Amino acid sequence: MTSNTMALKTENKKYEFVVKNLLAGGIAGMISKTTVAPLDRIKILLQAHNRHHESHGVFSGLRHIIKTESPWAMYKGNGAQMVRIFPYAATQFTSFELYKRYLDGVFGATSHIDKFIAGAGAGLTAVTLTYPLDTIRARLAFQISGEHVYTGIAHAAVTIFKEEGGTRALYRGFIPTLMGMVPYAGLSFYCFEYLKYGCMKYLPNLTCNPCEKNTGGLVLILPAKLICGGLSGAVAQSVSYPLDVTRRRMQLALMNPQTQKFAEGMFSTLKLIYNENGVFKGLYRGMSINYLRAIPMVAVSFTTYETCKQILNLDTGLQVK
Repeated sequence: MTSNTMALKTENKKYEFVVKNLLAGGIAGMISKTTVAPLDRIKILLQAHNRHHESHGVFSGLRHIIKTESPWAMYKGNGAQMVRIFPYAATQFTSFELYKRYLDGVFGATSHIDKFIAGAGAGLTAVTLTYPLDTIRARLAFQISGEHVYTGIAHAAVTIFKEEGGTRALYRGFIPTLMGMVPYAGLSFYCFEYLKYGCMKYLPNLTCNPCEKNTGGLVLILPAKLICGGLSGAVAQSVSYPLDVTRRRMQLALMNPQTQKFAEGMFSTLKLIYNENGVFKGLYRGMSINYLRAIPMVAVSFTTYETCKQILNLDTGLQVK
């Protein structure tokens, strides 16, 4: 076999690895986001203090949407979410795998800090590429039936671009998103990989099945994947939530005159939220629903991704030392 043939095979394997990870990540993102779409919408309405939901909690808000709009209204904005989430999740998971490969062993054989750095880098990469779609999706989800400003994804994109300052408008809230993404994505991947490692090392009989094609010869069973993913989501959201609230207030600031003051900048928005509503009713407003949505969302996301990798014959194991 010539060196050129070997090089070609290596390149084909790399290409196959990337394509399969992109597919697995995109599918995982779409399934997980659709699972929690109703909770996602009510979270946006509560975070941004929509006037129709000022006195509502999670379940009363959902009932109000069904009663005054329709059951399908709980999924408003989910079309834009699907357009965004496939490239976002595909990029994030694939970037994580690539960064993890490059960082493997840099911090020592037993260190897991490389997983945090790889996860944070993957989150930053994905959000940079897809942020305008997140802004559009938030605007669509914030609308109430009978008070529509935008008729769809394309109309929202063109309107925001023309009337609110071009590309800068589509990236409003981007800085707090980046700052929040480092702990959120970093901790999500770090915690999942660390818990996965713990299950395989200390509880293999309870949490794993044998799998010869995997590194370490083990694969997590479905309940273990869900638990590891759910715990990872809870930890990550607890740390990064105030910046998520700030991002939403900035994204939605120009939808009515009363909230335009939140379009000035990240630190001024943080200060305004704190001064007007405090910590728990301001910076952590909607946190209860965020746990309700984030825990199953991250659990389903990691579980679907790992399952898709198994189906596609990608390695989901770990070297347990």
